[in-house]
Amino acid sequence: MKLRSVLTVAAMLAAPYTHAAAVCGGQPPSGELSATRIAAANSPRGEPGLYEGPVWIKDALYFSDFTFGPGFPSRIMKLDASGKLSVAIADSGSNGLATDGAGNILAATHKFKSVSLYTLDGKRSDVVGKFEGKVFNSPNDLALAADGTLYFSDPDYQRAAAPGGQEKTRVYRVGTDGKITVVDDTLTNPNGVSLSPKGDVLYVNGMVGEHGVLRAYAIVNGVPQAGKDLVDKLGVPDGMAVDCYGNLYVSEHTDQRLRVFTPAGKQIATIKVDANVTNAAFGGADGKTLYITGAGAVWQIKLDVTGSPY
Repeated sequence: MKLRSVLTVAAMLAAPYTHAAAVCGGQPPSGELSATRIAAANSPRGEPGLYEGPVWIKDALYFSDFTFGPGFPSRIMKLDASGKLSVAIADSGSNGLATDGAGNILAATHKFKSVSLYTLDGKRSDVVGKFEGKVFNSPNDLALAADGTLYFSDPDYQRAAAPGGQEKTRVYRVGTDGKITVVDDTLTNPNGVSLSPKGDVLYVNGMVGEHGVLRAYAIVNGVPQAGKDLVDKLGVPDGMAVDCYGNLYVSEHTDQRLRVFTPAGKQIATIKVDANVTNAAFGGADGKTLYITGAGAVWQIKLDVTGSPY
């Protein structure tokens, strides 16, 4: 499937999945909270690994399970509503996941140095694979706008999974016409990527020097403007989720927590887990369960708000 057709189809389907903005209610979290561990499994080859990139599709949670062995082998797991854990797609080579709104998985795939589209029966096609004639480093996280515009981060964490790569780590925008542009090349290893409920702000986190930052880019006429740092002293940042009010749930990997910030950058809550944390997504029957992934485990916490399914 050609890039343009993938994103054009996504544009028609993504709107109903844009953070449940039309049905927002309840109170955002506040204070010090803890999530409950609900699932764990062996990694593909037995090496220490991470669960990453949770996405809620229909009635189940999907996430990547990858290790730090040669090639960073990865698979996509499925956790259904009954708590049953199974392999959905073997050897996916994936990290961050999203959905196109049609029940397919958009995946940042370090194995292929690309962004891929997976059907749930495991068929893969490239969405975007090169920039200026070179493959990417190791695409990490991604977000799809309601109009089909794709944003993704490209750090070098799994660059060694396959030959080649870019000279810099960057954040990219892919328009529905297939044109790829650089949003930011000043973050060292940009990581988590999210959009505001209305799709008018892009959020990315990454490192600047020794500190993690959360950066916001106003989107004007579909184009991200210069980024502004909302939070400038994060721990090692990782994936993020956004609730229907626009609050950001930012993973701090080795601090084993998510911090919740308002769109203005004010901290309102902390959600703790008992291992290194990687990412989060809203799901469940009412969309108010926050699922959190990390070092070989999945956690959940019931909240009073809905949010992004990835």
